Amino acid sequence: MYSANHWGGSFEIAADGAAEDDHSRNMDLDRGALSARQHQLDETQQSWLLGPPEAKKKDKYVDLGCVVVKRKLLWWVLWTLLAAFILIGLPVIIAKSIPKKKPHAPPPDQYTDALHKALLFFNAQKSGRLPKNNGIKWRGNSGLSDGSDLTDVKGGLVGGYYDAGDNIKFHFPLAFSMTMLSWSVIEYSAKYKAVGEYDHVRELIKWGTDYLLLTFNSSASTIDKVYSQVGIAKINGTQPDDHYCWNRPEDMAYPRPVQTAGSAPDLGGEMAAALAAASIVFRDNAAYSKKLVNGAAAVYKFARSSGHRTPYSRGNQYIEYYYNSTSYWDEYMWSAAWMYYATGNNTYITFATDPRLPKNAKAFYSILDFSVFSWDNKLPGAELLLSRLRMFLNPGYPYEESLIGYHNTTSMNMCTYFPRFGAFNFTKGGLAQFNHGKGQPLQYTVANSFLAALYADYMESVNVPGWYCGPYFMTVDDLRSFARSQVNYILGDNPKKMSYVVGYGKKYPRRLHHRGASTPHNGIKYSCTGGYKWRDTKGADPNVLVGAMVGGPDKNDQFKDARLTYAQNEPTLVGNAGLVAALVALTNSGRGAGVTAVDKNTMFSAVPPMFPATPPPPSKWKP
Repeated sequence: MYSANHWGGSFEIAADGAAEDDHSRNMDLDRGALSARQHQLDETQQSWLLGPPEAKKKDKYVDLGCVVVKRKLLWWVLWTLLAAFILIGLPVIIAKSIPKKKPHAPPPDQYTDALHKALLFFNAQKSGRLPKNNGIKWRGNSGLSDGSDLTDVKGGLVGGYYDAGDNIKFHFPLAFSMTMLSWSVIEYSAKYKAVGEYDHVRELIKWGTDYLLLTFNSSASTIDKVYSQVGIAKINGTQPDDHYCWNRPEDMAYPRPVQTAGSAPDLGGEMAAALAAASIVFRDNAAYSKKLVNGAAAVYKFARSSGHRTPYSRGNQYIEYYYNSTSYWDEYMWSAAWMYYATGNNTYITFATDPRLPKNAKAFYSILDFSVFSWDNKLPGAELLLSRLRMFLNPGYPYEESLIGYHNTTSMNMCTYFPRFGAFNFTKGGLAQFNHGKGQPLQYTVANSFLAALYADYMESVNVPGWYCGPYFMTVDDLRSFARSQVNYILGDNPKKMSYVVGYGKKYPRRLHHRGASTPHNGIKYSCTGGYKWRDTKGADPNVLVGAMVGGPDKNDQFKDARLTYAQNEPTLVGNAGLVAALVALTNSGRGAGVTAVDKNTMFSAVPPMFPATPPPPSKWKP
């Protein structure tokens, strides 16, 4: 390899061989001396002794198209990436491929616990042939001959719900109760699903709406009457009826006449609202939803008929004392709003926003009692329902003027809820006196607590932090705190330290004014007056009416747990419907599962696409 002389010629030196040998023998240099001498040679001389210097390695490059890099650098990068993948990427891939357990839902709060129980009350109030899975062991079939003498109703008026502690089926509060339940499902369906009550509450609503469809000719487009009540109770009566007798529903043996209304703008309006709202709940069942809408349209048309404007209760001694209707303009507004949401027909929203309607209803007159939501006064609910349209869709002209009025009135209604403004009295324990200290205060408490919580959720959904009550800015949290304070009072945060919901907590009413709960389920059929001994006993109810919210304490926070104090100790359908709605609005169980404040798009699925898809900037519609 080194035989060639890069400088020219051969490496051999021409000399005498003997002389060279002598010279070599005479040299007395050791290897170290030779090394020292070698270091004194210049580069060319060294090349003679050692051959050519070692060739330097040249760097090699790789052309990547857009850039040229050293091969050594490229290999370094590739090995680094491979190491990173092994150390970081591979563990991440393995970790992600391992099946993960779903995160546990947050534990149910007190509102969820109470909600489960409150819904059971409706199971206990069912009339008719009960399903096997009804869940109330001490209840059985009842009222199977109700309306059997009616020639135009096949099978009679079997089904529905008993109103309270008696066995009468009052259709006006029954319809309102179904509207309330449906509204709560429409707004909070995800919460119901999160707490496992979605199918249950829908079954309860259908039980009620199936019955309401029997109370008029729901297959016709035009009707001329509705059945308004099954069973009667005379004041201070001496003949067997639903108040004179103290029977379990299963043991009724006295006449139960059916009341008919040829004019019912209020009852008809509420029935239309109930059926329309339920049609939204059951949109996943197209046939049933359509049936509900058609029935709602027929009874709405009847309610609005110019020849049928006398209140349904007027002059009827069996209704007027118990569920007298003081107006029908609120039901007109309420039902028109629900019909619009259910159908998207602009005729309904045009009527609901006609300036003459709030004028006739005195909606903008700042009358204190008109700010209280109840079975007899739908104005606050209707105003909030129509405010919803403005807040989420803001349709503008020609609806805006009335919608602004409804929105502003809703905000003012909410202002009356706060003690600082002195609109209503509050007990020392903190309970709002929406019915001015009269009996059954809690049904008003829960209905208005529901509106407060719902309005707070509406505002939160559109990023509005609050509203003004005069010079004071009230926040969404203020409104929710009010609602919570009222419901907490009912659940035990009160001077008596007792829950007013049966079966909730350790201390609750045990002597309800309720025939079914107080009469033993022991195989004995007690006569009309034979049940008096169970009415008059001081012992606790043999059948626990789980979930029933009683009437509530008096204006001094006092409560008497006695069966004959019906103003305090009798549960009602409307009371529990409001309780259910308030509880589902306040519970955080659903929120913990990622639920938004309200299911705001459900209501608008039938509304025509004439409105913008998103709400306008908040500044345009703040109250």
